[in-house]
Amino acid sequence: MFLRVDKLQVELPAPKKQDPNAAAALQELLGGKYGEMSTLGNYMFQSFNFRSKSKLRPFYSIVASITAEELGHVELVSNGVAMLANGPDDESNEEGGADISGAPFAAMQDIRLAAAFYSNGGGAMPVDSNGASWNRDFVTTTGNVVVDLLHNFHLECGARLHKLRVYESLKDPTGREVCGYLLVRGSVHAHAYALAIKQLTGADITKVLPTPNIPLAKIPECRKFLEAGSHRRLYTFSPNDYREIAGVWGGGETALPGDPPGELEVVHGMPDGGKIHDLTGVASAFTPDYAPEEMFEVAERLTKAMG
Repeated sequence: MFLRVDKLQVELPAPKKQDPNAAAALQELLGGKYGEMSTLGNYMFQSFNFRSKSKLRPFYSIVASITAEELGHVELVSNGVAMLANGPDDESNEEGGADISGAPFAAMQDIRLAAAFYSNGGGAMPVDSNGASWNRDFVTTTGNVVVDLLHNFHLECGARLHKLRVYESLKDPTGREVCGYLLVRGSVHAHAYALAIKQLTGADITKVLPTPNIPLAKIPECRKFLEAGSHRRLYTFSPNDYREIAGVWGGGETALPGDPPGELEVVHGMPDGGKIHDLTGVASAFTPDYAPEEMFEVAERLTKAMG
């Protein structure tokens, strides 16, 4: 089962402006071929279908724990998309009764993913940067441990390329922060799968990392996560389970060349995380509705009743 915590894995800076087209670019990291929906779907179903779990516990635990982290990555990218699509907070937008007859959202007809406004109210969806739906064909679960681990290594390397290209197309700090954090954590996952393959087969594919070959230290948004040691940590995302990952992510193994040095570390639990951005409503877009005052009053009364 999964435990949900009302935080993001990392806090995102507020956007500098409303930029629906930047939100569309970031969608590639959610619903693209190498996006977070794909990494989640692959690892989740591999963990569900894993054979001989008790006898291959370190390898099962690697896939299972990374699955839980990927759920948080889907949440992180989705929040980044919504923040960019909506722009800086403006609580005056929450006031109901605005005049909508003057086409206040005329600009939305020209944005790259108009459906993001028309159908989703400026929120994220499991689609790529062109609006094509993510689909199950992006999921590989063969039941063969080595094949699945090799596929996962390929997927993380492809995702790294994905993130680098999206990063190069963005200027807003919100989208860049998403890319910077995911580049560091994706590097961890690629490293973990490479070490698992090394343990099983003796083949050292860690030597091809980083792929694509750009040191994370050259990316400003990655540096603080490197300095904090995030590149050396693998989380169990569980208070008691999946501790067997230490059999793969440990044993004297160290950080990848080019990253700050140090031994790999297993963290029993999850990152401290950061606050989820509280998007303000836009009454004229019917989010949460045209006249929200009564809804707010009801919610406030219920909250107070809970003590």
